[in-house]
Amino acid sequence: MENSAGITASLQGRYASALFALAAEQKAVAAVEADLESLGTAIGESADLAALIRHPQITREAGARAIEAVAGVLGLSGLTKNFLGVLAGNGRLGALPDIISAFAAIAAAERGEVTAEVTSAHALTKTQLTALAKKLKEREGKAVTITASVDPEILGGLVVKIGSRQIDGSIRTRLNSLAQLMKA
Repeated sequence: MENSAGITASLQGRYASALFALAAEQKAVAAVEADLESLGTAIGESADLAALIRHPQITREAGARAIEAVAGVLGLSGLTKNFLGVLAGNGRLGALPDIISAFAAIAAAERGEVTAEVTSAHALTKTQLTALAKKLKEREGKAVTITASVDPEILGGLVVKIGSRQIDGSIRTRLNSLAQLMKA
């Protein structure tokens, strides 16, 4: 398994790498990836769940019980449930969103894909995402998985991050550049 040193050097990356190794050994990478995606969506959609995993005064035992209940509701696999129990026991539930991202990056790299984080001012349609993925595939020479997010602050255009590279085509950046030129 070949991973980016940047991913595995972080705490979240080490947890994600360990989970990936176990999932690969059990031939359950796709199932764990789907579990983590469901869990990430649940964290994103539930302010209470997001607050719970980050709350510093929640005991490890209470966190473990809560995340076990969430795993049961989401119907997560045994491997994912056990992993969440380890995170809770080590007091690392707050790192879960970053672990989910790191796992997705490792799994994509194993499939020969790259992940692009795309930020737009408005939600992109499925057609727009497909066209963007096609353009990025031409540019990168690999299949591209897009993780889309919305940030109205960029006003328009796109900000695309692939690994450590960023392509900023946002209107906000263009306006800031123009303002700098006018000051000179």
